[in-house]
Amino acid sequence: RRHVCDAHPARGAQGHGRVGRSRDPIMSIQPADRASTCRGRLHNLGGSCPLPVDPLSMDHGLKIAVWNVRSLNSRSRCTAIRSLLDTTAASIVCLQETKMELLCSSVVLDTLGSEFDDYTYLPAHGTQGGILLAWKSRAVTITDPLFTTNAHSARVATASGIPWWLSVVYGPQDDADKIAFLLELREIRAACPGPWMLCGDFNLILRDEDKNNGNLNRRMMGRFRRLVNDLALKAVYLNGRRFTWSNEQSPPTLVHLDRVLCTSDWEDAHGECHLRCLASVV
Repeated sequence: RRHVCDAHPARGAQGHGRVGRSRDPIMSIQPADRASTCRGRLHNLGGSCPLPVDPLSMDHGLKIAVWNVRSLNSRSRCTAIRSLLDTTAASIVCLQETKMELLCSSVVLDTLGSEFDDYTYLPAHGTQGGILLAWKSRAVTITDPLFTTNAHSARVATASGIPWWLSVVYGPQDDADKIAFLLELREIRAACPGPWMLCGDFNLILRDEDKNNGNLNRRMMGRFRRLVNDLALKAVYLNGRRFTWSNEQSPPTLVHLDRVLCTSDWEDAHGECHLRCLASVV
């Protein structure tokens, strides 16, 4: 069966479409027990983690997988990503660094499977960046997408519970862009009142222990801490992992770049959430 792209949006435009249904971390979040934008749907188509590409998984009743996948540009890579995501039982998937300006529904299908029947994405700039937010519509409703330069935000609702805002981020590398990114997060917060959770690759560290050597940009660390304090954000503790990225050299530089932050009212509503790192072979 041949699949075609849903839409070819112009830069700055938003699109919506459907298809038939027939680094390291992946973060998994689970309970303890304005660039151009696109939207699409799929229809009737029926231990030890290698450091920089493992996913994070968070579970607080609603499981969320967060992963800097470092591109979705080959079928074999999409298949490998899907095999790992299948183990998470996630209802929401947040992928960063897709490196794709246009995400066809066939790519989303190959990467996530037909259960993820709704998605939106922030296109990459050429082959840089890009964010995909996908979800299972039988489990969760996601509305009011907000697209900014380095983040994709939306409102999350389930049959039970208070709606809350989710922002998926992929932080820039240049210092001037990092400063603009921190301002962007303040503006997102102003546009998204109420319970709020941010996740992804921030490309920033908060404190000395987030890096395994003394090569630190203390001024940028201070700016990031000031943002966290000003917005009254809390870090969700990452179980079983101190660092989330490696330069894979010898000796390696190890850094905690991927994280989940939240407001106190989000934490109050999801106090049993559990954040862990999943093993990846990608």
